[in-house]
Formats: sequence, structure tokens, C-alpha cells
Amino acid sequence: MAINSNEYDIKRGKALKWGYLFAGVAFIVFIMFLARILFLQNTNVEEFEDNYISKNYREATLKAARGNLFASDGSILATTVMRYDAYIDFKTIKDSVYDNNIGALTDSLSQMFGKPRVHYRKIFDEQKKKKNQYFSLVRGLDFDQYDRIKKFPIFSKKDKKTGKFKKNRCLIIDRKFRRELATAQIGAGTIGMDNEIGKSGLEGAFSKYLTGTDGKRLEQRINSSQWKPIDYWKVQDPIDGQDVYTTIDLRIQDIAHSALEKQLLHFEADHGSVLVMETATGKVRAMVNLRRNEEGNYIDAYNYALKDATEPGSTFKTVSLLAAMDDGFIDENTKINIGGISWTYYSQKITDSHAGGTYDISDILAQSSNIGAAKIITQHYADKPDVFLKHLKRWKLFEKLEIELPGVTKPSIVTPENKRWNKATLASLGYGYSVSLNLLQLTTFYNGIANKGKMVKPLFIEKIMKDGKTSYEAEPQVLVDKMASTEAINLMTAMLTKAVEKGTAKSIFTPNIKLAGKTGTARFEYWKPGPTKYQASFAGFFPADNPKYTCIVMVNQPNTSKGYYGSVVSAPVFKEIAGKVFLKTPLNVEKELLVDKKVNLNKMLEPNIKVNVKNGVLPNLKGLMGKNIIPQLENQGYRVDYKGVGKIKNQFPMAGTVINKNQRIYLELQN
Repeated sequence: MAINSNEYDIKRGKALKWGYLFAGVAFIVFIMFLARILFLQNTNVEEFEDNYISKNYREATLKAARGNLFASDGSILATTVMRYDAYIDFKTIKDSVYDNNIGALTDSLSQMFGKPRVHYRKIFDEQKKKKNQYFSLVRGLDFDQYDRIKKFPIFSKKDKKTGKFKKNRCLIIDRKFRRELATAQIGAGTIGMDNEIGKSGLEGAFSKYLTGTDGKRLEQRINSSQWKPIDYWKVQDPIDGQDVYTTIDLRIQDIAHSALEKQLLHFEADHGSVLVMETATGKVRAMVNLRRNEEGNYIDAYNYALKDATEPGSTFKTVSLLAAMDDGFIDENTKINIGGISWTYYSQKITDSHAGGTYDISDILAQSSNIGAAKIITQHYADKPDVFLKHLKRWKLFEKLEIELPGVTKPSIVTPENKRWNKATLASLGYGYSVSLNLLQLTTFYNGIANKGKMVKPLFIEKIMKDGKTSYEAEPQVLVDKMASTEAINLMTAMLTKAVEKGTAKSIFTPNIKLAGKTGTARFEYWKPGPTKYQASFAGFFPADNPKYTCIVMVNQPNTSKGYYGSVVSAPVFKEIAGKVFLKTPLNVEKELLVDKKVNLNKMLEPNIKVNVKNGVLPNLKGLMGKNIIPQLENQGYRVDYKGVGKIKNQFPMAGTVINKNQRIYLELQN
């Protein structure tokens, strides 16, 4: 049917009218948009940011994970553990979703945390009404708890095809790191800390390597006091810290700790320390510091080996006599007339605990004669003490050791420039008074003798690694290339060996291993009134004929009724450490594995259990045979470090931890 021309004109007019209206509206919007651009271009940007952006959004720090601290064998000493704080944004939850699922959510939370459903329902209804965008639900969740809670109703949606849960925006997770010790074999004081309180120990020493670079993320203002993190909007990703491998050997550390603690308990001492240094490299393999607390237990709370400088007593005779040997004043044929058991030098009375007479030079050290050492030093250096002191300066005994660990004390030696100096001071230096050293300084000196005259710097770091690659590896650093003549070093080594075989330390002589060392018994705080306090020590190395380790033991303020001489209190600790560290012992065989002197093979068979890391979650591997498990993990693309043989005794990360293919798995195996 034909359209009437009048009707056509009416329809055409209406269409044009709407067209013009739309064009007009579009033109007005365009003009407004253009005006807005011109306004922004001519507006103070800083003022705009202050008024609109900075008041509602801010950049917040996204903490980087601190690197792991390892022992030399790869055992973890300290690691960073992630904890999760959960918050709820009620404003983003639709009313229909809330009404249909709140019962199931409160039921799930009740089962997980043990609180009644009505507790959660009452709080949630109040917060939903307030439209709280950042309600704190729970803090300090571990990964398993976080993985469980994020799948609760309302907090997630389940993909019908894959069956996986996807976290909803209403659940806000704030991740925080916590530093934890991963082994009880080394004390908290030695591992140390790096936090708002301060820096100490290994953690403080290597903080510049362990500390990563923090990232940044955006946070949105919720109210006058709350800011909500926007997880999906990271301004800058954090860079985790590097892994540091220390020189500490956990086996030697454990041996030293056990030996010292046993002796401290027996003698009811106030505190004690042990250092074990690898002779050729200067690497400190053990550092133990134990102090008695109010309950009578010994704890690692203060690093006496580095932070305390005390008068060493007779262990310093090795220093003074080596100086005289190097100058050619004494040799193996030298004899000294001690006289009686006391000798007065410029009004200072010097006594010996042994009978007087004429001593060979080796017996001055072996029998620890104060008079003999004082007579040698005063006879040859009384008119020229600076010559004697030059040796001490060359051996770095005037200098503070420049090592990574914080809190190292500087030595103190009385010199002619000091107002405390008098004519008797040189005699005091000869047998270990008027001088204060820390144990590490004295260990370094003895280690130089053990190392045939080459004094090396103490090392506490083995290597630094990042993402499986070594970025730094420590090398021995020579402090003094030649401490004294070869003849002097050899003679001193022989004298220290004689001190164990026939001298004051003969109680620790054993034919199984040749020991060399010097006892020390120094009065402690003798200027104060009250009963005399003693510090017993022993410094030496083993085996004496081919030294591998240097060790020093100090026990402070033992119960004098039980003993206080270095030969009785400290030397036995040295002997136990040397024996257990160096001597090889056969592995124990379980009795049940032996049937008529034959191995029962049935008890040694282990089924080849299949291990699968599903969704990146590491299962429990403890008790499984390492030879079966390690290849499976490696075939699945994971990097595995392990030590020992047999069944898996310990694992890191722990079971239930989500790991990625770049993360290393550490296993400890044991028969």
C-alpha cells in the first residue's frame, strides 16, 4: 500500500528532530569534554593530586622477603616465613549473595576457629550494614589456613569446568613476613637479629646481602584511619634478598655446644665461650657463647667471644715468648733460673704454683711459669719495650679485627705512653696481664702459629647466592704473611705440644690424636672486694703435627670449690671437641638389622612410593627413602639439595607449602 505524502513528511520530520537532538547532545558532551581538558591543562597538577588523588590513594611498601641464612653444609639457620592477614570488604558483596551464603560461611568459620556461628553472624550483619570495606577477620594464618579460608562461601567462586576456586575481591589478603630459626643446633644469640631493636650476630653481619629491595603497591582510603591494599595494582614488585652461606659447621657447632654446656653445669660457672677455626682458611666453624640465666640454664644470649676483652693470663705467654724467639734472645737450649716460687720486680710480687729451680725454655711454657716469662721479657726488653711491643703491633694485637660481625671490641695494651705504665708493667705483659683481648683475637694469633706462621683473617661467610647462582665466594685473607722465623714457629709448636704431653695440660693427653695448646688461669675483676674470681681458658690446635683446626675455650667464674685452673676446667672441653671433630668413628648399626650376623634384607627393602607435587603443594616426605624420592622430584622439574644417605629425616619447605619450579627443596637423609 502506498504511503501518504503527508504521513511521510511527518515521519521524516520526527526522524530529523531526533537526529538533531542526538547531534546536539553529542556536541554539548564534546564541548564539555574539551573544556575539561583545557581546565586540566591550566590547573596546578600538584594541587589536583593533593586534592583528589593523594587524599584517597597512596603508595605503600610491599616488603621483600629476606634471604635465607645457611650453615656451610647447606642446612638452614634462619628463613623467612610468610603469614597472612585476612580482611573483608562488605561493600563489594551483593545482598543476594550475602543472604544466600552467609549461613554456610559462618558455619565454615565456626568449624575452623572454634567460635559459634552466631558470633560471626552478629558481627558480619553489623559490618554489612555499615558497608565496612576493610574488616579484620583473622591475622597470622599459615599457608594451609589461608588456602582453606579463601575457598569458603562468599570468599570465592568455583569454576564448574576446572573445579578450581577463584578468590573474590571481597576477601583481602595482606601478606607479612616473619623470621624464624630453622634449627635448634645453633643458638639465637649467634644467629642474631636485624630489626627495630638493633643488629647482632650473623643476621646483623650479613644484613646488606640478606635484605632485599622493597616493592610498592597502591592503597585506597577507606576512612580517616584505614587504608585498603589493592592487591592487583602493584607499582613496583619487591626483589627478595640473597641467600648467605656462613662458615658455621653444624656438626662442629653441636659438638662444641654440648662439650661446653656440660662443663659449665659441672663447675656452676657464670658463662663460657668456644671458638673453632679452620687453620688454613680462617673460617670459623663453631662459635658458642653460653650464659647462666636465673633458672640455672645456659642460654646463647651474648657474644662473649667478640664483645668482651679480658686479660688472657697464661695463654698470652705464647705471644711474649714467640717475640723473644723471633728476636733470637731464646732458643731450645735456653735455660732460666726461676729461683723460688716468688720473685719481686720493682715492688711487684710475681708467684708460681710450681717449685723453683732452673727450667728449660720449653718448661717455662709447659709448666706455665709466671716468673720465667717475666724474667725473659724484662731481661731483654726492659730498656727497649717498644721493640717488644712492635711484635704485638705486627701481629695485629693493637687493632680491632675488621670482620663482618658487629660489636667486636678493640684490644687494650698498656704502653709507655699510657699513664698506667710503670717499670713493672713489662713484667705483667710477659705473663698475660696489663693487656685485654677478645677470644677471637687470641684465636687468630694461635691459628697463625698452627698455620706455620701465616696469620689469616677470621671468616664467617662462605658464599652468597641468588636464584641458584653464586654471586660471591669468600677466599682466605692474609693478615700477616710471616709472623716469625720458621725456627721460632717450629719451636713454639713443639713447646705447645709438650705442654699437653708433659706440662700443665697433661691431663688431656691422648695417644689417639696429637694436641698442642696452652692453659690459662687469670684472676677476674681482682680489683673488686670479695672472693677472688677466675677465668679459666685453653687455646691450642689439633692435630699438632698437621693442624686442621684451632680452638679456644673460656669458662668464666667457675665454682672455685670444684676447680678453677684452665687445665681442669677448660682443657677437657678442648679435648672432647678435638676427639669428636677429628677422630673417625664407625656408624652404628641397628641391632634388629642383624640376624645370625647377617643382614636381614627384608627389613631394608623400601617400597618405591610415588610422589606427586599436586598444584605445587609439597607433600610430607619424612620417612621415605631419599634414593626413591629425589629422582622423582627432579623429574618433575624441582631443584633438590640433600645431604646424608638413607631415609628423609627433615625437609624444607615443610609439607603443605606451595612451591614453584625455581624454589629449591632441601632434604636431610639419615640411615
